Amino acid sequence: MEISEEKLKALRTYTCSVMNHVYWVKQAFDVVPSKEHYASCINYVDLQEYRDEFCDELVNTIPEWIYSNKKAAEIIDQMITEEGRSPRNAESALRTATFHKFRNGETDEMLLQGQFGELVLFNLLQVFFDAIPLLRKMSLTTSEKMERYGADAIHYNYTNSKHLLYLGEAKAYISSYQFNTAFEKALNSILDSYKNHRTELKLYIYDDFLDDELIPIAQAYKNGTLRPVELQFVSVILYNETNRILGASEADKKQSIINIITDRAKKIDKTLFNDIDEALLPRFNYIFFPLWEMTELLKYFQKLIGR
Repeated sequence: MEISEEKLKALRTYTCSVMNHVYWVKQAFDVVPSKEHYASCINYVDLQEYRDEFCDELVNTIPEWIYSNKKAAEIIDQMITEEGRSPRNAESALRTATFHKFRNGETDEMLLQGQFGELVLFNLLQVFFDAIPLLRKMSLTTSEKMERYGADAIHYNYTNSKHLLYLGEAKAYISSYQFNTAFEKALNSILDSYKNHRTELKLYIYDDFLDDELIPIAQAYKNGTLRPVELQFVSVILYNETNRILGASEADKKQSIINIITDRAKKIDKTLFNDIDEALLPRFNYIFFPLWEMTELLKYFQKLIGR
């Protein structure tokens, strides 16, 4: 079974505006596994961090997080034909509807952190791993008829004649000195998702949460006939950083941030990996994403989504 690059490209969502406000590097860190991982932060232009712009564009991806391109087009078409809206009015109405869906449910601090992290994960999986959403978690989270599945994200790519499934977890902590906690919980969560994802995927395979083009892929994986297939694990660790950013230029500030992440990473307790199957270790991929004054950032995020 193959899926063409053209079909995959059509299923990707727009991430360029968000990534304009993300600085990242891929390099080796003193972590397990020993390979290149990602260090990210909100981008700087000269000496200014573009915090508001990052949040603005992150929020603009909420409709794409909730609805696939095809589903969004169907809703807009229905609004035009059945409600008599103009195309522009229908697009605006869809955006409003997705914001209501996004705000649905509890409004506590932990949920806000979680949604922020999952939205970041949704975007970075597509950019860093070229992996499109297989299941759209937000639709499951806001559906009264469905239990949310375990993984924060399940994305898909087909490259070099191999089917790649990406299980993603995002951990976000606003408290200071929570880097190690966020990392450990992300690690444990991804292992739980690995154990349970087949059962969870099976629950939704015939529901309206998969793009039509990906249903055969999900069915074949469920039936054990998808060949060859490989799972990869992606953890995004967003945490409130307290170390001071040094430097009198944009380049110096960015290097200072990378140095901070490097120092944090080398202090991760390597005994966390002692009981993990050695064959799985090369599958782990980390995205370290420190945020300064994270509480204030989430307040602005909360304001934008109208919660």
